[in-house]
Amino acid sequence: MLSESMLKAINEQLNFELFSANVYLSMSAYFKRNALNGFAHWMSLQAQEEFEHAMKIFNYICNKGGKVEISAMDAPTSEWNGPLDVMQYTLIHEQEVTSRINNLFKVAHESNDHSTSVFFHWFIEEQVQEEAEVSEIIDKLVLVGDSSQGIFMIDDKLGLRKAGSAE
Repeated sequence: MLSESMLKAINEQLNFELFSANVYLSMSAYFKRNALNGFAHWMSLQAQEEFEHAMKIFNYICNKGGKVEISAMDAPTSEWNGPLDVMQYTLIHEQEVTSRINNLFKVAHESNDHSTSVFFHWFIEEQVQEEAEVSEIIDKLVLVGDSSQGIFMIDDKLGLRKAGSAE
């Protein structure tokens, strides 16, 4: 059984993961509007991954006998100033996810809630990968600058991403 405070915090994370999926869908739509279908594909898979994370949390709450509480959410941003701006926003967003996950792990650990600590350990490892992959894309975008050819090359590479793999 989850403590009230732990359940509240986990439900907040569930809702943030759902919001994250919406953020990435909005980014995918932005890229599609701007003929960058590889970036759009990458973001679409990112949205799918965030929804899968939300479902992991959803199932965890249910398995622990807790009550899932889905809340209303704000609409995500839908306009950016190009691919670099989007990816920089993505990194900031992923850093926020990391901070939230680290806090959940800390609260679970301090509460001697070992099963929740173990559960969120997977998310901690996932976030290291998430931030590294987004940082690599940012580094490439910085390298190519305003080069349309460079952006299209990155777009082509991102279009090769398969579900379950951010590369």
